[in-house]
Amino acid sequence: MEWKNIYRGILMGATEVIPGISSGTIALLLGIYERLIEAINGFFSKDWRKHLGFLIPLGIGMVAAVFAFAKVIEWLFNHHPMPTLFFFLGLILGVLPYLLYKADAKNSFRLKHVGMMLLGVIIIATLGLLSVGEGVIITNITPKTYAFLFLSGMIGSSAMILPGISGSFMLLVLGVYPTVIAAVSNLHFDIIIVTGLGIAIGFIIMSRVVGYFLRNHFTITFAAAIGLVGGSVFVVFPGIPQTVGMFFVSVLTFFAGLLTAYILGRIEYK
Repeated sequence: MEWKNIYRGILMGATEVIPGISSGTIALLLGIYERLIEAINGFFSKDWRKHLGFLIPLGIGMVAAVFAFAKVIEWLFNHHPMPTLFFFLGLILGVLPYLLYKADAKNSFRLKHVGMMLLGVIIIATLGLLSVGEGVIITNITPKTYAFLFLSGMIGSSAMILPGISGSFMLLVLGVYPTVIAAVSNLHFDIIIVTGLGIAIGFIIMSRVVGYFLRNHFTITFAAAIGLVGGSVFVVFPGIPQTVGMFFVSVLTFFAGLLTAYILGRIEYK
């Protein structure tokens, strides 16, 4: 068992409850993105035990973080939304140098790779412009509701595995994010299980797609990933703070995010 993955899973899980922040981005920063895709794809192979040793600690950390941080994140966004978003803005920008290093962009990127990066930025920035209401918590649960939650989980996890595209944001777009977060916070296991099954199946399907492109088109796939991460800045950016005090606090949390990315990068890419 790779027990170090528990802390990695905690970091990934904590970000997944936040619309706009992708656990795929964190996996890239932690240097385990390719290994994660390989492990999910290899779960049904003859080497499943090896991959299970990677996935179980990661899954434990992610699940624990989702349950532990759902209320914390909800509180932060209700009471301190701007400083919280500036922290994640710093974290995202701090990831980019490590992704460029990982892709060996200085030596391997050509015009087509730069174009793919720009396309990734445009895709995520366009998603960020979508007008999305906060939605309401669904209380009248019917078989049709369960089917929709299952499908939403599949779509959300397909986004979750891609750097820069937040699964939580996709759930917000679909209008089920408040319902899922409320279910996690209040332990409504029927909603958690149905949505969780959709998430698991979506993970398996999308990981095979991403795995194919990483194996056969590594550089251009990484260029796209960098663009997706860069584009998420437009989703997360909360605007300019309106007061001096808020500006000061937001600057501090922004640099805290940068410092966190730097420390994690030094640990994982040493």
